[in-house]
Amino acid sequence: MSSHARNSFFVVGEGVIEADENGEPVTREPSTTEELRRFRFSRLGPKGPQTEEDVRVALATAVTDQSVTQPDGDIPAGFTYLGQFVDHDLTLDRTATQLGSDVTIDDLLQGRSPALDLDSLYGRGPQDRDDRRFYADDRVKLKVGTTARLPVDGDIIGTDLQGFDLPRTGVGATPGERRTALIPDIRNDENLAVAQTHLAFIRFHNRVVDHLALTGLNERRLFDAARDEVVRHYQWMLRTDFLPRIIDPEIVKDVFTKGRRFFEVPRHGNGHPNLRPTMPVEFAVATYRLGHSMVRGAYQWNRIFNTQGPAGIATLFQLFTFSGTSGSLNPSQTVDQLDDPNFPGFGFERLPSNWIVDFRRLYDFTEANRPDLAAPGGQLNRIKRIDSLLVNPLTQLPAGTFGGRGTQFPAIHRNLAFRNLTRGTMVRLATGQQMAAFLGVRPLTRDQLLNGSEGAVLTGLTDAQKETVATKTPLWFYILREAELNKGKLGPVGGRITAEVFHRSIEGSRVSIVREPSWRPTLGPDSNTFRMTDLLLFAFEGKSDLLNPLGDTNPTTPTA
Repeated sequence: MSSHARNSFFVVGEGVIEADENGEPVTREPSTTEELRRFRFSRLGPKGPQTEEDVRVALATAVTDQSVTQPDGDIPAGFTYLGQFVDHDLTLDRTATQLGSDVTIDDLLQGRSPALDLDSLYGRGPQDRDDRRFYADDRVKLKVGTTARLPVDGDIIGTDLQGFDLPRTGVGATPGERRTALIPDIRNDENLAVAQTHLAFIRFHNRVVDHLALTGLNERRLFDAARDEVVRHYQWMLRTDFLPRIIDPEIVKDVFTKGRRFFEVPRHGNGHPNLRPTMPVEFAVATYRLGHSMVRGAYQWNRIFNTQGPAGIATLFQLFTFSGTSGSLNPSQTVDQLDDPNFPGFGFERLPSNWIVDFRRLYDFTEANRPDLAAPGGQLNRIKRIDSLLVNPLTQLPAGTFGGRGTQFPAIHRNLAFRNLTRGTMVRLATGQQMAAFLGVRPLTRDQLLNGSEGAVLTGLTDAQKETVATKTPLWFYILREAELNKGKLGPVGGRITAEVFHRSIEGSRVSIVREPSWRPTLGPDSNTFRMTDLLLFAFEGKSDLLNPLGDTNPTTPTA
């Protein structure tokens, strides 16, 4: 779920941690100006030892070994990409162009602090001179995009469909410039699943605007009211629907009813120790990278791209291809060609209409008492179980997913498991054993770490490498093993860290259901319920032909 592109970290109280020309971690003091420009990380637990490169390579190879079958989980697959959308909300620096402008230091710190406030959707708002381009002419609604028709007759994919693609710039000297998504965080166009998730949030905001417009609010007050309503419902959905699916629900309940015990804990009822939240490196580099294990290698995407459809199932590689940040909307590219944003040849500058998602295949609408919106033919995608395995496509990441387009790098750098382990050693993350001791929980045993439960097989590691994994376990691998042994949910180490960071990030948001404990949702089926399916139902008016505009009939048509 976490972004792959960050190569250095400003840790409050420590300095800037980055890799030198040999890949070795170094820490340096930032200048005052640079400190203000940096996103603010912190360290929750102690520093840990570095993991040698041979161990990282061997462990990453085991984690991505395709001779071991990774079981499916029981969570609808859309939550994988909701999690990625949330990560980008947490880590967006929305003040990058503001230093030196007419802006206060407090505003700068707020903009560089993690908060679950949907700044990746809203940017700095419609009154900002740079970010007003994301908004419609009324400065209240967000822009939507239009898909590109295919040259066919008698099928909806032969039509430009407004409202089913992200808005795109449409201008520039190159195709890459013209297809750039017109949204505050272009990371949300690095794969098609997160792009369509972002689009759903745009539509949700615009529907809330319509809903509130009936109260007679003027334009400025209408935007503010709609944004606040959207953010509160979003936070409620994360707390009650998303987190209990990926974390042991008892941990979530404990944190959100009794408060935080370890991370930026309030002191004597007088508020929290930092005015603005920070993000622990243990969360950013380890626990919230659980989503990488949830990714599938292929998806039942819509009535064209599925195992029974005319074009076959949609591969993860295709989801990267049909995005503007990692791909070039060109159906015939290889991985290496995908690294070139201006690859010549046939392609699109908007999402082709045949790639619009069928949300019924990503989320289970029967949970919202809508059996009429069940995925056809039992084709509901479910996540891969949260465990110590990653699917094969994640060994071959497109360079655009980690900021590598136009650069040279070793092949192992495409392996996401290796990247995660390398970042952990760069920032000197505590080991799993150190964090278990810090949190006061019993650590996993040697046998549990080396053998797991139908997860990564470590027989290919040398005895010395196994000793490192068993006694100084890289935190990212530890929390995945922990989940693997906890029926696919984050446990006492990974779950506690993740739940406390979410709690703090909601508390630190400008609008916060943690600071407003009496608030209850109004857009769901009752005053205690608002799930991701409820958000989608509201955004798409509860209509099957909007949640799945391509329908279920398959005329014979060319596909891209």
